Amino acid sequence: MSESFAAVEPLLAEHAEIEAKLADPAVHADQAKARSLGRRYAELGQVVNAYRTWKSAADDLEAAQEMAAEDASFADEVPAMQETLAAAHEKLRSVLIPRDPDDARDVIMEIKAGEGGAESALFASDLLRMYMRYADTKGWKVEVIEANESDLGGYKDVQVAIKAKGNVAPEDGVWAHLKYEGGVHRVQRVPVTESQGRIHTSAAGVLVFPEVEDEGEIEIDQNDLRIDVYRSSGPGGQSVNTTDSAVRITHIPTGIVVSMQNEKSQLQNREQAMRVLRARLLAARQEEAAAAAQDMRKSQVRTVDRSERIRTYNFPENRIADHRTGYKSYNLDAVLDGDLQPVVQSAIDADEAHRLAHAGE
Repeated sequence: MSESFAAVEPLLAEHAEIEAKLADPAVHADQAKARSLGRRYAELGQVVNAYRTWKSAADDLEAAQEMAAEDASFADEVPAMQETLAAAHEKLRSVLIPRDPDDARDVIMEIKAGEGGAESALFASDLLRMYMRYADTKGWKVEVIEANESDLGGYKDVQVAIKAKGNVAPEDGVWAHLKYEGGVHRVQRVPVTESQGRIHTSAAGVLVFPEVEDEGEIEIDQNDLRIDVYRSSGPGGQSVNTTDSAVRITHIPTGIVVSMQNEKSQLQNREQAMRVLRARLLAARQEEAAAAAQDMRKSQVRTVDRSERIRTYNFPENRIADHRTGYKSYNLDAVLDGDLQPVVQSAIDADEAHRLAHAGE
């Protein structure tokens, strides 16, 4: 264990520098800057703590070995100290591997009904409830941005913002947990519309984007936008508004289209649509950069293929299975009630194992 971890030194200096900045009240006048510094400070804090633990374990072992050379009774303590140092070494090595820089961000999530018609829309509603209950267990806030309901009470599509409270460490961030949820979620059950008791298979799609905190982070040329307004409609297409308050924004260079009609005013719908558009543009920019750079930090379980079937929810067997990580359990009812962490953790663990295996490449 002669490794000195020289790469830690500049990080320790940066941590001290940010600590001094955060103590300056003037910094907090710019909330976006303060949040960014707070995120980085929390991230570096993990490195600082791991380094101190490793250094202390290394010093303790060195002292024990010196004393054991003079007094054999101290030799019995050395093996346990070596194990402690090995664990601290691995922890420090893991926190030094660059994280996804967006881990501490909040997210915008979109759930869309897919194959299966009305049953798929009901399943989309079940997924939304699952994520809302999961957010409750984490102390996160969920805001429904846009919802297009189906006739039976499900959702043809629904968009929500999920936010953490205050500055959080990257590993506790909303994106750090929910970025693995993007893809096709398949359900197997007897639909409420099925009179013969036959099991049907349908699916819903989930898209997850890191939310843009500072509008200046994603600059959008207004000349690149086509903005259409139209009359809002409710379930089944019925008109619920006598004014043209609904907004559809098309980003011409990328072809991304965002529609909003939940708010009562055209201005509010436009603001929400721009919020979602910025998140989608950020995600698109990051995916292009990762693909161009062949980023080794790209997750093994979080791919950019949104058509990938990632999970199956089997109601007759009360079984949930993640097809990327091999996770399987028979507590689907509990998972749908918000006990999603073990499923999410299987993706986090697989991602971390992949990053550790490719460290230094």
